Amino acid sequence: MPPGITTLAADAPELSAANTGFMLICSAMVMLMTPGLAFFYGGMVRVKSTLNMLMMSFISLGIVTILWVLYGFSLAFGSDIGSVIGWSSDFVGLSGIGVTELWDGYTIPVYVFAVFQMMFAILTPALISGALADRVKFTSWALFIALWVTVVYFPVAHWVWGAGGWLFELGVIDFAGGTAVHINAGAAALGVILVIGKRVGFKKDPMRPHSLPLVMLGAALLWFGWFGFNAGSWLGNDDGVGAVMFVNTQVATGAAVLGWLAYEKIRHGSFTTLGAASGAVAGLVAITPAGGAVSPLGAIAIGVIAGVLCAMAVGLKYKFGYDDSLDVVGVHLVGGILGSLLVGFFATGGVQSDAKGLFYGGGLDQLGKQAVGVFAVLAYSLVVSAVLAFILDKTIGMRVSEDDEVSGIDQVEHAETAYDYSGAGGGSAPRTTAQAPGTSAAPNKKVDA
Repeated sequence: MPPGITTLAADAPELSAANTGFMLICSAMVMLMTPGLAFFYGGMVRVKSTLNMLMMSFISLGIVTILWVLYGFSLAFGSDIGSVIGWSSDFVGLSGIGVTELWDGYTIPVYVFAVFQMMFAILTPALISGALADRVKFTSWALFIALWVTVVYFPVAHWVWGAGGWLFELGVIDFAGGTAVHINAGAAALGVILVIGKRVGFKKDPMRPHSLPLVMLGAALLWFGWFGFNAGSWLGNDDGVGAVMFVNTQVATGAAVLGWLAYEKIRHGSFTTLGAASGAVAGLVAITPAGGAVSPLGAIAIGVIAGVLCAMAVGLKYKFGYDDSLDVVGVHLVGGILGSLLVGFFATGGVQSDAKGLFYGGGLDQLGKQAVGVFAVLAYSLVVSAVLAFILDKTIGMRVSEDDEVSGIDQVEHAETAYDYSGAGGGSAPRTTAQAPGTSAAPNKKVDA
């Protein structure tokens, strides 16, 4: 992806209306992924946490947008400082950028590149929220987002994509965010949940998704938006690389759905809608770093591998006892690791760069580079995110009280409920005091919320 990738043209580029329009459309598609994620996560939680889950994604749209304009773009993509961070005063507040000033080496304005990257920065902390469902104070979550993007996301984005960033200079291939987005968010999720602990009733009470149609809608919006996320990351359409990435995105995702469902049928005996949606996301995650380096056949292999192994990985939380509410670790961390490492096997050397993987005669060189990128980002994000969560927990507190968690975080934090049944009356018999609105449960029977 981004800056220092050298264009093939020898002449200085001129502004391309076609590429500029394409990138604005891609930016809007990536923005749609955050509401899509909100629906995906919102359907997976219990009724009493639905609105909180939606809000944990939507608040990122506000917080990260402002921080990106004020200093985030400068930290991530400004002039390199020591290969670990960027800084350019012209990028602060986006105040020193000319309207037609082009992003270095490309045919799109700096403003367009900045807003495209803004949408990545917004989505990444929202991904973390799924691991923390049901139990985090909204104010603490908002503050965590602000701190996390500042000390984790902005520096890591510079490492991976910024001209002069140490992983970029090393030659780590990450087309659209396997390390900077998915491993970064997955490792952060693991770090935070190790600090704040498990939900009340984890491994004891049923915690089933309350709306699988909502989950499928969210997955569909993510899948659609991901074409902008992936294909747009080449920043134009001049050489066909973005088209390859578009094709590979679809191919790998379809393969991952089949892989997840096949594993699910063999292991549990059923093809579930939740499995189909989760498989799609796993495939999207895994192809994100790799799709610009592999062929469609390689994309099929990556999708199947990710679908099966991510399906296996989601059960690790029960084995090891960490409460990853909506499988952020199992899908985003594991999927990001797989996609990033598999570049070292399936890179053809004929798409985005001449780097070849093991299966195409490239030896272990690229795999070694990919491993360095994977484990550097994983370790940094895991440790720093845990430290941030620990500080917040010991100062303002990260978790709601046990009583508030049991009664429902929506009412406590937002004074609302996702579904209002007060107008849904009719000719039915009067409800007993033990019967919840909108349910048909027998009196005195406990209803899982």
